[in-house]
Amino acid sequence: FSIVPFLLWRGGWFVWSVMDSDDPQKNLAGEENGEQRNDRFYKVLEKDWDSEDDREKLLDAILVILRELRGDDASKRVPEILAADAEVDAEMFDHEDDEGSMFDADFEERSKYIPLRLSPRERKVQRLVDNCLKVSEYTDRVDQISNKRVHTVMKNSYALMSGVIAGISFNTGRELVNSRDFAAQKELIAAGFEISRRYHLGNPELLRGNYAKLVHMLQDTMLPEVREQLNFSCVSELVTVHHFLKQRNILAILQDPLTATATKEIIPGRKSRPEINAEIREKERGVERLARKYGRGSEATDDEIRTALYSIGDNNAFLRTSRDPCDEMIAYLTKYFSDEEPLRVSDSLAIMSGRGGARLTHDHRRQYEYVLQTLWLWREVLHDLCKLMIVAERDLLNPNEPYVLRNTGQGIHRLQRAPRLKREMELVVKRVRKRVPNWVGSDVVHLGDHNVPNALMFIEKYAHIPRILLPLTTALRQMDKIEDQAILKYVEDAFGSVENAKKEVLRDFYRHAFDGSGADNFFDAGSCIDGRLTSAWHWCNGLEKKSFYHLFKLIGFVSFDS
Repeated sequence: FSIVPFLLWRGGWFVWSVMDSDDPQKNLAGEENGEQRNDRFYKVLEKDWDSEDDREKLLDAILVILRELRGDDASKRVPEILAADAEVDAEMFDHEDDEGSMFDADFEERSKYIPLRLSPRERKVQRLVDNCLKVSEYTDRVDQISNKRVHTVMKNSYALMSGVIAGISFNTGRELVNSRDFAAQKELIAAGFEISRRYHLGNPELLRGNYAKLVHMLQDTMLPEVREQLNFSCVSELVTVHHFLKQRNILAILQDPLTATATKEIIPGRKSRPEINAEIREKERGVERLARKYGRGSEATDDEIRTALYSIGDNNAFLRTSRDPCDEMIAYLTKYFSDEEPLRVSDSLAIMSGRGGARLTHDHRRQYEYVLQTLWLWREVLHDLCKLMIVAERDLLNPNEPYVLRNTGQGIHRLQRAPRLKREMELVVKRVRKRVPNWVGSDVVHLGDHNVPNALMFIEKYAHIPRILLPLTTALRQMDKIEDQAILKYVEDAFGSVENAKKEVLRDFYRHAFDGSGADNFFDAGSCIDGRLTSAWHWCNGLEKKSFYHLFKLIGFVSFDS
């Protein structure tokens, strides 16, 4: 702390020079002007700062004021964190996160299924593995029924591993190509593939095709005949937030009340800019306090603790944006329609098999309940999406559950049982059944059969739900923002009003995106858990034939990513 006198002098001079220029006459209500803040600053300096903790508080006090001056003029009043009493900090931050935390489970349990954010060095490795997978034709060459399949697996696996190692270290890669001793680099190979797996599980919308290639290759390395020749495993344990903190003996951070504040998502909503800035500053202070508190005397650095906290925050943001479209569609359903039998046909959601492509027959009330429970089911799946993705990967890479190549009617696929994922999905369905009064349709979870061959195809289908609902809800919100008079006249001539247009879109979606259609034969269609999503895909593919398609294009709709 020999630098403290310099900081006092330099910080005091800077604060004086900036604050002295403030005009007391321009002081807003509830804010302090430059002279008042200047007095408060020097009152802090006059305190006795003897202990090490007190000196850290002094440095923190100077830092807070300097950050405040560096920012904008919003919310200039700083909470009383400058006092030397530690109880003030606890009182300020010991509160429930009422907006950023989206989950009922505790942080320790959730952290077991939250991938750790990549470091800058790991991002370089991830880009290298991604580029190697882009130019690889692994699945196309390997997934063919042949007597020489093991040889093809070994040849293409060696090629991919050699490319990754050579990209990381050219000299090591050259030696590896000559010696063919891949076991000598097993830690580096497994770590490179783990980084790519972790990146996709943290960002499901990225690396979709390349992740499938990687998982297929890792599946093949788990085969007994392939593993015997490799003499090592290419699969290492996924680094999650819980695993990372447990290695450094700081799992107690997940029980700290301040963790909720430090990891919450700042949702703008209808908040003012000062309110948003105040929440951002509160979150940043929470991260810094946790980093100092648990970084002191532990095996983790401050930056590593920040990375773990930011990983939880990333997960909060991802799951909220994934679930929000489901919440919006549930809100639209309850706003524009009722479970009571309507008086007008335009308000009815009834469908009949054979009409409009439907393969189910439901009256209005039954279809209303069917749509509502399906949206709740999707919401709960997205709520547990990160957990389900990690469980799915464990099933895919389970050496005790080998796959078989089989023609399912939609090409050759890897047919593999997924007992863990099936059990988790049955728990999700059970949870939804308790929420809805009457269950409509089948509750069968197709997994490991010709409809859904393996866990990868199953989980990737449910990861598409936000890519279906998000463009739709965005288009519905854009209808309320139409200002172009020509488009408004078109809406009035074609639909009568903007509200009528929205209702027509929603009625068509609630009827024909949940009508059992989409399969290539009658027996595979229906109301099972997987069939509900198939019908929604089918509705997206037929959007160009809808009466409101031109309106969608006029308000900026591009396409569904399904």
